[in-house]
Amino acid sequence: MIDIKVPAVGESISEVTLVKWLKQAGAYVERDEVIAELESEKATFEVNAEQAGVLKPIGKEGDTLKIGDVVAQIDETAVKPSSNGSATVSSSKTVAPAGEVGAKPATTGQSSNAGAAAAVPAVQGPVTSIPNDVRATPVAAAIISDRKIDAGSITPSGVGGKILKNDVLEALAHPGRTPGKDLFTRAEKREKMSNLRKTVSRRLVEAKNTTAMLTTFNEVDMSAVMALRTKYKDKFKEKHGVNLGFMSFFTKATCYALQEWPAVNAYIDGEELVYHDYCDISIAVSAPKGLVVPVIRNAESLSMADIEKKVVELATKARDNKLSMEEMQGGTFTITNGGVFGSLMSTPIINIPQSAILGMHKIEERAVVVNGQIVIRPMMYLAVSYDHRIIDGRESVSFLVRIKELLENPDQLLFGKDPVKALLEL
Repeated sequence: MIDIKVPAVGESISEVTLVKWLKQAGAYVERDEVIAELESEKATFEVNAEQAGVLKPIGKEGDTLKIGDVVAQIDETAVKPSSNGSATVSSSKTVAPAGEVGAKPATTGQSSNAGAAAAVPAVQGPVTSIPNDVRATPVAAAIISDRKIDAGSITPSGVGGKILKNDVLEALAHPGRTPGKDLFTRAEKREKMSNLRKTVSRRLVEAKNTTAMLTTFNEVDMSAVMALRTKYKDKFKEKHGVNLGFMSFFTKATCYALQEWPAVNAYIDGEELVYHDYCDISIAVSAPKGLVVPVIRNAESLSMADIEKKVVELATKARDNKLSMEEMQGGTFTITNGGVFGSLMSTPIINIPQSAILGMHKIEERAVVVNGQIVIRPMMYLAVSYDHRIIDGRESVSFLVRIKELLENPDQLLFGKDPVKALLEL
């Protein structure tokens, strides 16, 4: 038997949680095949089979294990099952057909609070059609489309999770109530906090208790950015193979503003202030296991396309629980986007040891005054929470105003200033 032990995943991590077995007891596994999913206080990672053989799990799902504990054993003397599904091992034990012992891989498609995961703001609208991943009968689909019902709120009763006509009618007859759920229930359930959730809780409380945190607000007219996206999104996608989202505009504007106001890009280390010539932008993403904050390194040196590609890469890894420890460590400034969930305004909490965080919100058409006239414009509230120990009010407000100026005049994002003034060296 070969012992499979919990690997070391970081200097400060001493224990992990066994989240899920991806292979069942008695399954024949190949060398390097993923057999289990573990979770530390910072990330989810996989355990691989060190040799081919028959798996014997030791730990149970939900167990807390120390680094170096044996999580499983593998009988490397076992004979690989033949194509007809039978095999024997050297100890004369019979191995069940491979088709009966394999476990389905864990799914991570559940949603959470970082849709974030997309990390790109969107203007929300009513549901007018059936999403491609929702199965419904033609009649049910027609009713859903006609009545503008959120298909996700309907409990399907058809074979394979198909939505039937009666399912839709039941949802219409009982708005605001989940069909099939008991009325006036007072049931409760207790769930063990994951290591990641405990870490998030601890860090948020630490941020509130150890920083002199204040928040300043402003609003930005998104007309110019939205017009640029509408004009160039197709050519951008064709050229770079990625969508032109809002995140690249905000990241680019943030990097210029950080370099103009370096205190916002610094942090306190004991009795010293640490300043950075670079901008490592942390992007708050909602993953299935909780909030994670992967980092875009040297964002100030990246093009718009490079930023968008990196956002997609990190968001995808977050949704699939594939982020490495290195990808989530560091960061000099954080951007978080509550707008994807409909948040109109919020006060984001600093991602310590950083000193500031930018909060993006929902784009909403509002009546504003422009040149003495009331007009309708797509507006977004912005918020910057900052540590007043290192950042003064003048710096925080000026930083946010600079971001506003750059977003409302996106042609300045090329030079960080007005092109004409750059040409005239003014």
